[in-house]
Amino acid sequence: MTLKKTTWAWGAAVVVLAVGAIWLFTRDGDKAADSAAPTAKSASGPKAALSVSTVKPERSQWPAAVTATGSIAAWQEAVIGPELSGLRLMEVRVNVGDVVRKGQVLAVLQRDAVQAEVNAARANVAQAEANLGEAKANADRARVLEPSEAMSAQEAQRAYTAEKTAAAQVASAKASLQSNELRLSQTQVVASDDGVISARPATVGTVVQAGQELFRLIRQHRLEWRAEVPAADLLRVKPGMAVHLTPAGGQEMLGTVRMVAPTVDAGTRNGLVYVDLPVQAGARAGARAGSFATGRLDLGTAEGLTLPQAAVLLRDGFNYVFIVGADHKVTQTKISVGRRMQDRIEVTKGLPAQAEVVSSGGVFLADGDTVRVVPATASSPAPAASASVPGKAQP
Repeated sequence: MTLKKTTWAWGAAVVVLAVGAIWLFTRDGDKAADSAAPTAKSASGPKAALSVSTVKPERSQWPAAVTATGSIAAWQEAVIGPELSGLRLMEVRVNVGDVVRKGQVLAVLQRDAVQAEVNAARANVAQAEANLGEAKANADRARVLEPSEAMSAQEAQRAYTAEKTAAAQVASAKASLQSNELRLSQTQVVASDDGVISARPATVGTVVQAGQELFRLIRQHRLEWRAEVPAADLLRVKPGMAVHLTPAGGQEMLGTVRMVAPTVDAGTRNGLVYVDLPVQAGARAGARAGSFATGRLDLGTAEGLTLPQAAVLLRDGFNYVFIVGADHKVTQTKISVGRRMQDRIEVTKGLPAQAEVVSSGGVFLADGDTVRVVPATASSPAPAASASVPGKAQP
């Protein structure tokens, strides 16, 4: 009985050992299979993260323009004042905004004293002319008597001298009269040119001085836009170029470059471009002297490298594109952009002309991602649907 129990014990031990050996063998086989799986996956290459379409930059002829800002000012603003001093201002006939013609009377000064001087000068002329008549008669008599020796040569010479002196007195009296008549006409302050009154400091009753400002006149109604243009662009601006500008609160209007300033401001590095504004169009557009305006100067056309705007990304304040390489990996490339027109944007720096650029869906990419390039017509599904980056949250 004891021998039989011992035999059973040894048999059970052998069975347990056999089962354990089988379990260990199975576990080692599973580990080997698991370790072989990544090797097989890596041998097949990285999995594409996104299906994208690409586009190449295009060269296009774009309108070249320079944007500028500046103030609208009078082409020429004349200061009108009296030419006489010490006279009282008796009458003011115009106000700010009035349209005047050249020679129109704007104000009247007190003229009584000047009129009296004119009357006295006229009397002096009459007296001088009477003296001249007498002296001329005496000289004529001397011319007749001197050859017959009825009058001495000395007396004849005195007669001739008196005639000349009287003639000079007449000329002097007439010049004095002319001067006083001129002063009388200057008691009327007149417009120096056609235009519109822009300021009127004149006040009735004040005693004026010569040259004192009574009115300001915008000559010929002409206004100009003084555009501030960066110095680097001044060389491209020429007289006669068309300019589109919009006054603050007004409508767009068309002007013409008259001249370019020969100097540049040392502080701002900007130069002034003087743009003539048409009178009637300026009035309709709301252009007024002293107002601010923005505009652009048309410089013709220029060739530029362009991309669809959807291909350009804005990140951290800079513009980027994704360029697809021969290994189907994308490279994030920083570029500089310029003008925009409709759905196109100009690339000024940083982009090779033959680059393959991701046309859309770049927001889902990162530098170094692998992509699958598909035709543009087949890339209509939304990028979120085709993205398959493990471990990345989908939008």
